[in-house]
Amino acid sequence: MTDVDKALARLGLTLPTVVPPLAAYRPAVRSGDYVYTSGQLPMVDGALVAAGKVGAEIDPDQGYDLARICALNALAAVASIAPLDEVVQIVKVVGFVASAPGFTGQPKVLNGASELLGEVFGDAGTHARSAVGVAELPLGAPVEVELIAQLAPSAKTVLV
Repeated sequence: MTDVDKALARLGLTLPTVVPPLAAYRPAVRSGDYVYTSGQLPMVDGALVAAGKVGAEIDPDQGYDLARICALNALAAVASIAPLDEVVQIVKVVGFVASAPGFTGQPKVLNGASELLGEVFGDAGTHARSAVGVAELPLGAPVEVELIAQLAPSAKTVLV
């Protein structure tokens, strides 16, 4: 059992199946030692957990929990490209929050994703981040999260 597996088990979480793309894209792409995920919605077992705008139909605490689900889905997308124990740093997280007019708590909502990544990877889970309020997200989702993960240099890399 890897350190990541142990951290997920300690949190009572299991890595979900990768959410299939909703359109013409891949859930994750590797470029060199980096994996870039597509935006991940709060999907569980192929279904959106909640719909609506944070600050209206969705309260900020629920938005926080939904951001955690998005981050877990992003980790599943990374794991579809490379083992999670090869992640040496979560470099960047971009989060979008479908926001009711006047709602300005996007950073606290996105803390759900950021804190999960810290719980799973420790210091390697701390990252740069953007938290953006938007009018609408796909399927009416309240939150969407994407990330960039740096992997350990591949065995194919030759340093001269």
